[in-house]
Amino acid sequence: MMEAAKVLDAKGMACPMPVVKTKKAIEEIDSGEILEVHATDKGAKSDLSAWTQSGGHELVEQTEEDDVLKFWIKKA
Repeated sequence: MMEAAKVLDAKGMACPMPVVKTKKAIEEIDSGEILEVHATDKGAKSDLSAWTQSGGHELVEQTEEDDVLKFWIKKA
């Protein structure tokens, strides 16, 4: 698995909170580092990928395990 600089636990949060928290968390890491996000809201999948693209970041990988969506976002 990828080495994340920071892990954001957004499980149990309804949209748009996962994206709001992701925005804040990504500001705390350096360019080129990975932010790992865990969410349970199905809407987070489209919201986070759209937000990642609009911010110029890279969604390196996303998985789903036991109803937990996991995203690895590389900061631009």
